[in-house]
Amino acid sequence: MARHVVRPELSEAKEQGFHNIGEASALTGVSAKMIRHYESIGLVPPASRTFANYRLYNDADLHRLRFIKRARTLGFSMKQIEQLLGLWADPGRSSAEVKQLALAHAATLEARIREMQAMQRTLQLLARHCHGDQRPDCPILDDLAGGPAHQPTGR
Repeated sequence: MARHVVRPELSEAKEQGFHNIGEASALTGVSAKMIRHYESIGLVPPASRTFANYRLYNDADLHRLRFIKRARTLGFSMKQIEQLLGLWADPGRSSAEVKQLALAHAATLEARIREMQAMQRTLQLLARHCHGDQRPDCPILDDLAGGPAHQPTGR
């Protein structure tokens, strides 16, 4: 036999401390679109609903959204955030697991920073060699094309 789910009116839900998606967004700094996305991929549990089918969020949901936002700000991937949320929810967790995940992410960021610095140095070097005048010669475009021998035909 199907269980009857009682869905409150929005005003009743707000009296009970619930927030609609717009309020949850304003209180957490996570856009409504991202809140729905996080719900769709399982990072946030499915929201309770009002009689009119509005999503409802409690304080625990808001705390979880702030956690996700902070993790995203630190550059963690969705998969890593899922792991972190699992560790956060597990009172028997080992802090060593959390530390290992954080240090692995820091190492990945360090490698990406080195790669980006190398790109920056290359672009600065190319720009120094570009006259930046009305002449068509451009070492930047030559480099992107693979060198002067790779000029497009039909000019």
